[in-house]
Amino acid sequence: MSDSNSIETGDESASAAPQFGVYVPQIKIDARTMVSRAQAAEKAGFHSFWVMDHLYAPGAPPTDTLESWTLLSALAGATSTIRLGHLVGCNPFRHPALLAKMAATLDQLSAGRLDLGLGWGSVEDEFVQFGFPVGTRRERSQALGETLDVLELMFTGEPFDYDGTHFRLEGAYGLPVPVQKRIPIHIGGGGKQLTMPLVERHADWWNCVGSARSRLSELAPLRGNARISAQYAVGVVDVESRRDDVTARIGRRMPESAWGRALIGTPDELVEMFRAERDLGVELFIVRFHDLGTEATLELFGKEVAAPLKVSNQSRGVCA
Repeated sequence: MSDSNSIETGDESASAAPQFGVYVPQIKIDARTMVSRAQAAEKAGFHSFWVMDHLYAPGAPPTDTLESWTLLSALAGATSTIRLGHLVGCNPFRHPALLAKMAATLDQLSAGRLDLGLGWGSVEDEFVQFGFPVGTRRERSQALGETLDVLELMFTGEPFDYDGTHFRLEGAYGLPVPVQKRIPIHIGGGGKQLTMPLVERHADWWNCVGSARSRLSELAPLRGNARISAQYAVGVVDVESRRDDVTARIGRRMPESAWGRALIGTPDELVEMFRAERDLGVELFIVRFHDLGTEATLELFGKEVAAPLKVSNQSRGVCA
């Protein structure tokens, strides 16, 4: 990890090969399909597979939404190399001691493939609807900071006391410890006052939400030593005659107000678009596809977009 806050391409992060994760929110998708999509993403060479952490589909009529941690446990047993995580976990849903126990257990089940994504919770209607204390935005941010403190202590396996504003633990400990020496922490968001200070203090990765990508250069210097990942709505145009349909699907499912400017194009066009994003300092591209990540799209993207970008990175004389 670079010691510089710069996002210039001369730093260490810019020398790493780009990685691609795929985000498949479990909305109107059954468990069997989620397993098959994670397996297809692994086969296609994706770095990571991400699910949502909501009790419902925000802003949508009631529909099936699988519980995220149980789902990730199933995906861990059905895959062997792809990393797994939430984009991002909702901190108010779980006490930090329970969260630490769940994370260590999933890391054990997956043989060290968990990436722990967390946010302080921004969908207030969900808290009201399902009976969670809402608190203020600042209180939820402070609670996430305490959760991250407790996680670090729990993951040592040693007894500890913790006396915070939101959480108090006496003689607590976390055993078993995770397989990984450190589970990578991803903190998602784009707020200068409530999110970026947590990123600077705790995160291995800052996950820039799509709506904040236009401010990436402004926010990146606030991230400390965290590496940069970012979210993208992606439309893969396999046949030119389908471009309008792909564009329409993106507009319906991932509006620009929430996801930022979508990247829509043929594989060759997408290679150039992601190359430009890589030059901004993004190391991990987390994509959500126009068709929700069908096996055909995962295979096409992995072969004709992700793989050429990795090769071109190496061809510049860079060690991946």
